[in-house]
Amino acid sequence: MKRLIPILVTIMCLLLGYYAGTSNTMSQIEKQIAPYNNKFNEVLSTVNGMYVDEIEIDSIIEKCIPKVVTELDPHSVYVPIEEVEETNSELESSFSGIGIRFTIQEDTINISEVIRNGPSEKVGLLAGDRIIKVNDTLFVGKGVCTNDKAMKKLKGPKGSFVKLGVQRYGESDLLDFIIRRDQIPVESIEAYYLINNKWGYIQVERFAENTFAEFIQAMIELAYSNAQGFIIDLRGNGGGYMSIALEMANQFLEKGDIIVYTEGAHSPKTIERANGYGLFRTTPLVVLVDETSASASEIIAGTIQDNDRGTIIGRRSFGKGLVQQPIELSDGSQIRLTIARYHTPSGRCIQKPYNKGNRNDYDMDLIDRYNRGEYFSQDSIHHNKELVYKTKQGRTVYGGGGIMPDIFVSSDTTSITKFASDVLSRGLISGFSLKYSNGNRHNLAQYKTFETLTAELKKQRLFDKFVQFAASKGVKASKEEKEKSEEILTHSLCSNITYQLLGMREHVKYRNQSDSTVLKAIEVLERGEAFPIKK
Repeated sequence: MKRLIPILVTIMCLLLGYYAGTSNTMSQIEKQIAPYNNKFNEVLSTVNGMYVDEIEIDSIIEKCIPKVVTELDPHSVYVPIEEVEETNSELESSFSGIGIRFTIQEDTINISEVIRNGPSEKVGLLAGDRIIKVNDTLFVGKGVCTNDKAMKKLKGPKGSFVKLGVQRYGESDLLDFIIRRDQIPVESIEAYYLINNKWGYIQVERFAENTFAEFIQAMIELAYSNAQGFIIDLRGNGGGYMSIALEMANQFLEKGDIIVYTEGAHSPKTIERANGYGLFRTTPLVVLVDETSASASEIIAGTIQDNDRGTIIGRRSFGKGLVQQPIELSDGSQIRLTIARYHTPSGRCIQKPYNKGNRNDYDMDLIDRYNRGEYFSQDSIHHNKELVYKTKQGRTVYGGGGIMPDIFVSSDTTSITKFASDVLSRGLISGFSLKYSNGNRHNLAQYKTFETLTAELKKQRLFDKFVQFAASKGVKASKEEKEKSEEILTHSLCSNITYQLLGMREHVKYRNQSDSTVLKAIEVLERGEAFPIKK
């Protein structure tokens, strides 16, 4: 039982909300948890010695730790040793793999993009190929081919080999490829371009190791292309490294402006300020957020809003304002422990309310927002009148969780019929788009921009073909449903096929043409109203 003591000590530290820092602190912790440590040892020793069946103590401990950690708050987590590398790689600048992007369609890996100059491109893999075998073993079918299992099969140490059996459109036999894994860059910014030859648009996917370098390169390229202002799209960005968000925010703020401050029971108040060396301190700026913009995204939106530096457009952000610190345990596993809270410059806490130990209500929050009508009407959002704060110029903002945008843009569901809802929820849009792209890849290769490609697609009676495809999958549409949803579903089909054939940038450019939030941002910039003023 002695080998369990370090783990039990860790558990009790978590229960009491401590983070082991100095030797003095550790001494205090040991004194406080000693009685509980003895109790845990007593319980485990009794169970191990008297329980009716043989038990595995390690298994009990592995199940016990996550339950203890999740009692603290919704974002403190335990990461088992076998998941540490994969979890950390999500925010690293590269990983070792074969260099493809893929989707799972009909329980099969479908290659949607072959990364330029990567291992797969060098051996001749093509977008549209379907991976049927991995290392001579069939890798298709329900439960066999899942996203997680595919990632584990295709990733591996740099220099290692993997053999793929590939089905290619027009080929009767499987094609074999032996691919040597290599480092594959993970891009955080896959789309940036000039809108109307005037406004620089940048979509930031995450805040990873290389995000700031990509961001500043995109900003400078757009500036040299005579961008007169910027739209930073943080919708769907769940966060990442706080340090990257600080570097990015610094580019827009004057010296001494507060970016964010953090504070916790055992973490003294730390204020992060701009150093005044930012390259875009006076350029018009709009930041886009929605209900899935979280953490580092909210730091940027909050500091831009509180410093009256730009306009925030969209819907209320997620509300994740807890700071996690990874702490490695003796066996290589980790706990990611909340040690402080984020606060915006005005003093707002970004974190939305939660009840300790109740993850269900917390996880249901976005659905509850939808049911309350918050995605469709600004009036449905009830501000906490006790949590009133002021921006630098004296504008009123509210606490209580997340960042409420300066300009609200509702989610448009006017064209969503039951037919549209069914085909979207069942993945039929992406399934048809992939099938159509593979079958017409050669014929459509001449179209190099979204304008020329989608113009051609709209001549092909794409919607009618999709309706027939959906019917073959058991989803039928009434005449009224077809008339009401044709426009939105045709747009979605063209958007998906554009991604399959031309990649992310052209896909984003096509999508943004009719994106109400982007259109509102352009309107604000055109009117010269990006810099908020007190009404």
